[in-house]
Amino acid sequence: MCRTLARVVLSIIILVILSFLPDSIKLEKWAKFALYLVPYLIAGYDVLLEALDGIREREIFDENFLMSIATIGALCLAYYDDGNYTEASAVMIFYKIGELFEDYAVDKSRENITNLMNLKPDYANIEINNSLERVSPESVKIGSIIIVKPGEKIPLDGVIISGNSALDMRALTGESLPKNFTEGDEVISGSVNLERLLKIKTTREYKDSTAAKILELVENSSTNKAKSENFISRFAKIYTPAVCICALALAFIPAFITGWGWENFGKWLYRALTFLVISCPCALVISIPLTFFAGIGGAGRSGILVKGSNFLERLSKIYCAVFDKTGTLTRGVFEVTAIHPEIIDSQELLHLAAHVERFSNHPVAESLKRAYKNESDSCTITEFQEIPGYGVQAKVNDNIICVGNSKFMRSINADIKTCDKCKSQSGTIIHVAINNIYAGHIVISDIIKEGSKSAIDKLKSCGVKKIVMLTGDNNNSAKEIADSLGINEFYAELLPADKVSKLENFSREGITAFIGDGINDAPVIARADIGIAMGALGSDAAIEAADVVLMDDDPQKISRAIKISRKVMRIVKQNIYFSVGIKLLCLALGAMGLADMWLAVFADVGVMILAVLNAIRALFM
Repeated sequence: MCRTLARVVLSIIILVILSFLPDSIKLEKWAKFALYLVPYLIAGYDVLLEALDGIREREIFDENFLMSIATIGALCLAYYDDGNYTEASAVMIFYKIGELFEDYAVDKSRENITNLMNLKPDYANIEINNSLERVSPESVKIGSIIIVKPGEKIPLDGVIISGNSALDMRALTGESLPKNFTEGDEVISGSVNLERLLKIKTTREYKDSTAAKILELVENSSTNKAKSENFISRFAKIYTPAVCICALALAFIPAFITGWGWENFGKWLYRALTFLVISCPCALVISIPLTFFAGIGGAGRSGILVKGSNFLERLSKIYCAVFDKTGTLTRGVFEVTAIHPEIIDSQELLHLAAHVERFSNHPVAESLKRAYKNESDSCTITEFQEIPGYGVQAKVNDNIICVGNSKFMRSINADIKTCDKCKSQSGTIIHVAINNIYAGHIVISDIIKEGSKSAIDKLKSCGVKKIVMLTGDNNNSAKEIADSLGINEFYAELLPADKVSKLENFSREGITAFIGDGINDAPVIARADIGIAMGALGSDAAIEAADVVLMDDDPQKISRAIKISRKVMRIVKQNIYFSVGIKLLCLALGAMGLADMWLAVFADVGVMILAVLNAIRALFM
């Protein structure tokens, strides 16, 4: 960019000097042409080279070709008429000024992407023989112990086993305030350790780490183009050859009708060249993709990763928002609030449930394991099986233990006995059966996230017409959560396949977004018109299937994403209407001989600069 700026400044200086040469200096025709060719070539030699490359690659009709033909033609006309060379050189210089504005806008919008790309750690510290050794993060295995000093990035996801510190997670979540983490807390790669030394046990390899996933999302975000971008690409392919044909017709047909004298032909040729400069589609071809790129960068700065401009466009048109409950609207941190045994005592019931859930990562399983911490007893657990939408099953010593919902109990013909108090109580009821005989139930309760109520209210104020909650939880618990959040429509006790079926019904009404976090949500996230995953605590499957990832699990970010997308679409429409309107007006004036090269410069470069500056607004919210 600096080199281009230097070339432009040098070209302007030379052009100004040539323009103020005294009349007393008489130059030969060829010498004058050569002198004015210097600033022209300094400013635009790369445009000419790119036009030649396009011809060689048989991709002729682009802005470089149009600009080259128009300016070379203007120079030739000036030579034969011994006229003013300033116009041709000035057109090329202003075109390069327009490119400078484009480069500036791209660099500005790329800053946010660059910040995300800086997430990639350069090394990991591993303790070997009482000394620290720097190794590549890619070489660190799961379960390794790494050391993170103050000021260093955390290279891999893991759990703190020693130390406590504040972590800067700004590049991941957009949150400027550091968060405190202590022993036992999960930490994610890309965070910066601010205060004290941490020992971390890794839980993922680098290729599966949060930082690597984010980088992959960012790098692939430009491959999914919005309808507006695809339209502009198709438009340019048809539009550019069409205006070249029109320019040829403008140069030759009127001259053929009115007479072939050089003066008459030169007049129409000048109009045709002016027509070419005006017709250059730079403003559209550059500003529309740039607006989407800036919008993706601006969303990334807020901790919202959008996988492509097509999803950004779709976000702006959401009709229905469908939420999962656990881990999305609620914290997903359950606590055991009641134990009601039938054939064994309370402690034994909790003991069996916790052992069967030992190998599950579901939030319900985590709550049971926290409630019963003695895993060092003599029980042997084999034949573990997780059944999505029902629960888990395993063999504990010689008994088959089933832990799950009422559907699971009915499927194994266990006679459910639930007390009246539990039926009306909020929370999730976990049933336990021993060898298909009902053994009792455990009640666990979840907590609504602080931002959930605000998130629902903001979506309503954004104009989202319908908000629905889908959950596999029982009806009482689902109703209490829905009532607390102001959600009028909810469906409970759903299997993953049921959620997909419900979503398909909503999709018939308009563009539908599904917001979830668990592995059970991956199919419905993938099926939704726009799938939104909670990135910090969400499962890999959900994040992989999603079109948008919220890096800090804050549901309030959904309304922010919608506002960003709508702002981007407003800017896109403004640039299309403004660029096309000015072009059509100036093309008509040029064809009638009422526009010269200077107006052509404004119609091309001026409109492009204004459109690019407008596109930059997508960076800021």
